[in-house]
Amino acid sequence: MTVIHPSAIVDPGAELGSGVEVGPFTIIEKDVSIGDNTWIGPHVVIRNHTTIGRDNKIFQFSSVGEQPQHQGYAGEPTRLVIGDRNVVREYCTLNRGTAGHLGETRIGNDNFIMAYVHIAHDCTLGDHIIFANGASLAGHVDIGDYAIMGGFSLVHQFCKVGAHCITGIGAICFQDVPPFIVAAGNSAQPYGINTKGLHRRDFSEETITLLKRAYRLLYRSNLDLKTAITQIERLAPGNKAVTVFSEFLRCSERGVIRR
Repeated sequence: MTVIHPSAIVDPGAELGSGVEVGPFTIIEKDVSIGDNTWIGPHVVIRNHTTIGRDNKIFQFSSVGEQPQHQGYAGEPTRLVIGDRNVVREYCTLNRGTAGHLGETRIGNDNFIMAYVHIAHDCTLGDHIIFANGASLAGHVDIGDYAIMGGFSLVHQFCKVGAHCITGIGAICFQDVPPFIVAAGNSAQPYGINTKGLHRRDFSEETITLLKRAYRLLYRSNLDLKTAITQIERLAPGNKAVTVFSEFLRCSERGVIRR
């Protein structure tokens, strides 16, 4: 059974699944789809061209699916797409995409987005990501699965943050952050492999050791980037994590953070 508070405003053109709850004074516009058993708190605004999956929780005063903060935006019907089982805490701002790029902002599944987080236009988030309070993404940013963004971390436009990495409080990322590492500072610098996080996710000791060797080749061997990538690729060609690490480096367009 869908429950809508009498003070909420829900456009007849919105589609609400079974078990959806909408809190007081919330506004949901047309061309919004909300999946089953999603809870929308009070004073939330969900703008048109927004798709939200099932079993999500969106807390009070969040702005979901607002127009992108982009001077070239001219009202095109771009989208925000949110997956399943995400938690969006208070005062978050999640913007739609722009017509000149992806055309949508996409948030995956099982993410925990704490208060005051900003996710700008055309960003792509994977699954099982944690954003601590105040972390912000500029436009066109990609965040890999299981990444943890520390409080007030900032990521520059067109940067990529790799899977299973973690950024420290106030980290400012002007370039790509490779997967599996710890990054901190302004500008963000690497501080080793995210060993504790990898242990929690059942990475083998062999894989963690190989990733540490890959890290040393990249950051402590005085090799240029191209040579370091070649050496990393030779470490363990059959190891999936090492392959992910080397492919991320090879595909980087903005360059990766360095010491």
